[in-house]
Amino acid sequence: MLPYLIAANPVNYGKPCKLSTVEALAAALYILGFRREAERFISRFKWGPAFLELNRERLEAYRQAETSAEIVRAQEEFLPDGP
Repeated sequence: MLPYLIAANPVNYGKPCKLSTVEALAAALYILGFRREAERFISRFKWGPAFLELNRERLEAYRQAETSAEIVRAQEEFLPDGP
């Protein structure tokens, strides 16, 4: 399961957790440390770079986490009702 991210695709722009398949794949690549591959992959879509920019801080925090518990803690910081 992917952590909390915001969609940038035209159908669900701005909606949390409503990612397109492309956004989900790019996010997974980014979080796993394949940032350049994620950027190349999603840049094929007109709105793709907006997804990365909209979620840059989140993606970086998730990428730097070393355990699932750290990802959950980072995610909690980004949730609208988070600490």
